[in-house]
Amino acid sequence: MTTIVIVGGGLAGAKAAEALREKDFPGTVILFGAEEHLPYERPPLSKEFLAGKKDLDDFTVFDRAWYRDQHIDLRPGTQVAGIDAAAKTLTLPDDSTQPYDKLLLATGASSRHLPLPGADATGVHYLRTIDDARALSNVLGEGKRLAVVGAGWIGLEVTASARERGTEVTVCETESLPLLKAMGAEVAEVFADLHREHGVDLRTGVEVAEITTADDAATGLKLKDGSTIDADVVLVAAGAQTNLELAESAGLDIDGGGVLVDAGLRSSDPDIFVVGDIANAEHPILRTRVRTEHWANALNQPAVAAANMLGGAAEYTNLPYFFTDQYDLGMEYSGHATDYATVVFRGDVKKREFLAFWLDGDSRVLAGMQVNIWDQLDGIKELISSGKPVDTEKLADAEIPLGDLTT
Repeated sequence: MTTIVIVGGGLAGAKAAEALREKDFPGTVILFGAEEHLPYERPPLSKEFLAGKKDLDDFTVFDRAWYRDQHIDLRPGTQVAGIDAAAKTLTLPDDSTQPYDKLLLATGASSRHLPLPGADATGVHYLRTIDDARALSNVLGEGKRLAVVGAGWIGLEVTASARERGTEVTVCETESLPLLKAMGAEVAEVFADLHREHGVDLRTGVEVAEITTADDAATGLKLKDGSTIDADVVLVAAGAQTNLELAESAGLDIDGGGVLVDAGLRSSDPDIFVVGDIANAEHPILRTRVRTEHWANALNQPAVAAANMLGGAAEYTNLPYFFTDQYDLGMEYSGHATDYATVVFRGDVKKREFLAFWLDGDSRVLAGMQVNIWDQLDGIKELISSGKPVDTEKLADAEIPLGDLTT
């Protein structure tokens, strides 16, 4: 009987197992997860969980009974040690091997650790797992002082959750604005203003020299300009690094921080498929390779990979998508704008009720987002997918439907 093995016990792994059974695959499905927990979604860790609005059960993908009823051989707490692609086997922690016919890698990413003095002290936190989130949540609240290293999505979402719980927060960012690489200066300004309005001490253009300590416990930060920040808790939110060790052991083609896969999510080994954070995939609509560490890929890519593991010819054509919730700002973003010429706004930016569009030099929409407006995402996606230039004055005019701009 055919055996399909999934390595990665997060949302992507669970959705792959579900997709295989929904496609009536009758064979053996084995799901290895490094964590002891059932597969769960990660976005709530920095949002609703830290804010005290959700607990793990609320964002666990399936309960234990589901895996039993679907005949999924779930093996949590198992860190696969290596892959022998020629023999089509996995090496397990006890040095035993597990054969496979098809293999799906969904190993995700880990928090990036910085080589800072004091980084190993008590009170220094990272956020990637539910255990990380619980440890961090336990030390936030009224009267606490949090210092955050890095003003990316995780750093800012934790900051917002901490402020809502009464924690004093200082954020240190090397760039001139938060989210500068992700959003560009025009939109990054919106997030800088948002956090400062909510009492955050946001320090940009600064470099952290060390995490200060006393008796092996973190006491704050020292910056390279010699200034210091007192804190009870330090969060290092310096981005993520993809977990590529298994892909490397299998000899797969790797570039751009991910495994090179085609639009069907096949790697350079025809029996190994890759989804989620580590998939650097050809995108048929965007006509470029895309690797993003977004929840939407973990949710949606597994169905395509499952279809193709069973002999199909599906392609992953979803546009990149992510969202954030910080204080009173809710946002959804779609597209891919790593390089753009201009940003066009539609709506009231000061009230944080607007759309933003990233355009190339030919006035084609590369990406767009809606902020506290919840009915325009489909129109944004249509503009991106059309690949047509738009009239920027009409794009900025909220009285003109987005659908009229592609006709």
